[in-house]
Amino acid sequence: MLEIEIPRFGKFTLKHLVFDFNGTLAVDGHLKPGVKERLLELSKSLSLHVITADTFGRAKKALYEIPCKLVILTPGEAHDEAKLKYVEELGPQYVAAIGNGENDILMLSEAALGIAVLLEEGVAKEAILAADILVRDILDALDLFLKPLRLKATLRR
Repeated sequence: MLEIEIPRFGKFTLKHLVFDFNGTLAVDGHLKPGVKERLLELSKSLSLHVITADTFGRAKKALYEIPCKLVILTPGEAHDEAKLKYVEELGPQYVAAIGNGENDILMLSEAALGIAVLLEEGVAKEAILAADILVRDILDALDLFLKPLRLKATLRR
């Protein structure tokens, strides 16, 4: 669990990090360098969840050594609604969601903290607007939780 008080924004009690995979943790189905080590460290204090369409079919192998729950969405299902439902089931007040695509918009807006990530495949404009924070790289997003005073510096009013 991560607790942080942010002046005029409120208190966060985060228990879960929910990620998209491609375009967020990975590029072309491969984890970005440095992601695995940070996820292993974060897994000591937060529950990690990856919910993805797994476009490249590599998520299971890429996340094999990382203690996280992997949910692979099925073709034809409304992925944006499935991600929203997943966050709702965890308790959105305890969730930080991290994503980049159109199908991440609902989870980014519902979570207590939404972070949009800009990697090589880009980020949907509406995902940026739904998020509380935009970062230039997944490592920056993960470091917000490893060094939570960065959250305070970014979000305080």
